[in-house]
Amino acid sequence: MRASGNGDVRCVMVDVVVVGAGFAGLSAARSLADAGRDVVVLEARERVGGRVQNAAVPGGEAIVEVGGQWVGPGQDRMLGLLDELGIDTYPTRDEGVHVAEFGGRAVRYEGRVPRLNPVVLADIGQAQLRLDRAARQVPLDAPWRARHAGALDGQTFGTWLRRHVYSGTGMAFYRLITEAVWCAGPDDMSALWALFYIHAGGGVESLINTTGGAQQDRIVGGAQGVAEKLAAGLGDRVVLGEPVTRIRWSDSDVRVRAGLREFHARHAIVAVPPPLAARIRFEPGLPGERDQLLQRMPMGWTIKVNAVYDEPFWREAGLSGQANGDRRALGTVFDGGPPDGSPAVLVGFLEAGHAQVAARLEPKERRELVLDDLAAYFGSKARNPVHYVEQDWAAEEYTRGCYGAFATPMTLTRFGHGLRTPVGALHWAGTETATRWAGYMDGAVESGRRAAEEILEGDALMP
Repeated sequence: MRASGNGDVRCVMVDVVVVGAGFAGLSAARSLADAGRDVVVLEARERVGGRVQNAAVPGGEAIVEVGGQWVGPGQDRMLGLLDELGIDTYPTRDEGVHVAEFGGRAVRYEGRVPRLNPVVLADIGQAQLRLDRAARQVPLDAPWRARHAGALDGQTFGTWLRRHVYSGTGMAFYRLITEAVWCAGPDDMSALWALFYIHAGGGVESLINTTGGAQQDRIVGGAQGVAEKLAAGLGDRVVLGEPVTRIRWSDSDVRVRAGLREFHARHAIVAVPPPLAARIRFEPGLPGERDQLLQRMPMGWTIKVNAVYDEPFWREAGLSGQANGDRRALGTVFDGGPPDGSPAVLVGFLEAGHAQVAARLEPKERRELVLDDLAAYFGSKARNPVHYVEQDWAAEEYTRGCYGAFATPMTLTRFGHGLRTPVGALHWAGTETATRWAGYMDGAVESGRRAAEEILEGDALMP
């Protein structure tokens, strides 16, 4: 890194500038640094991790996670990274009786499937077979080339579901799944995007299951600890508290403005969610198709809550801590504590429209709403946590939503080819650009490594 003065603005010379210190940006920087490139990572926040974040539990050393926290089978890049860094995992609690509410009727069950009307179960099952079969036909590297891509992209996922799910309870089930997986409603997103995402995550079962699925394991020390370890390995290459406000670009170089410094490099990797990338001032402006793509990929909305208790009373009652309800604001709940139950945590999600409505409430009212739902699932003891932690990701200035962005109808077929395609010296990363596990930490790691490889391969071809 070489610096020179230019009036009030200091110019810094590097090979590559990475915008964003989430898993995508840190993975890209690590690959480039390992290849001998001079790289700097600019992060707007005063922390690394992006959409993963730990929060301390008052009065001790325990933490809860207010962002992404799970890994599961098939997430080989993330699991391999944990192995490289010497970080262990432990299983999410899946033992005991689960709680579900559909159509106002509460059921308790063990295993994967709640005890619903057999006709409803058959309906849910046939729709899942159709979903998985249709998803497998969507090319992961180019969803817009799928058979019938135009028809799929021209309808919402809600329209697709209404054509293939025949019972009211079945529709409620898939609406709940949509909110839990995408933090958006079925009518918000393109059916083609939903099918691509299902294929990228290994199928419906893989996305929604705990054991054997995406929620199988937790990371010792929390997911943000992984990002912190990656950043420690990069040292002073990671610069915090530096929002990028402007990028001047050409085919051969970039000038990235952050505060009173301008970083001059041969390449830049923009590794932030699409809505945030759209807020950066590009000079010259991005090509129209790239800009139109960014305009059509909004973020999901979730408020994640952690209720901390003196003891895991639900375990003592034989409950798993897992609950779902199609009519409750808190639609999905897990046992958020480690195997020994200390700290004892129930972690839940206000998602999509529920998050929007809850965000309008005063904090005290929102807490009461959450605790009422927890008590309905697990009994009156759930009303009395010793600590309560919440994070509204749509209100977070440098995220503006979670878990990820999604494509609205007619986005992939018209503009999807620009998801990963470099623009001059600009390269794009972020979990939304992944071909496997898009929307997950694993997808973020894939995207960062792919963007770094683009640069390394391109440089190798230069005379």
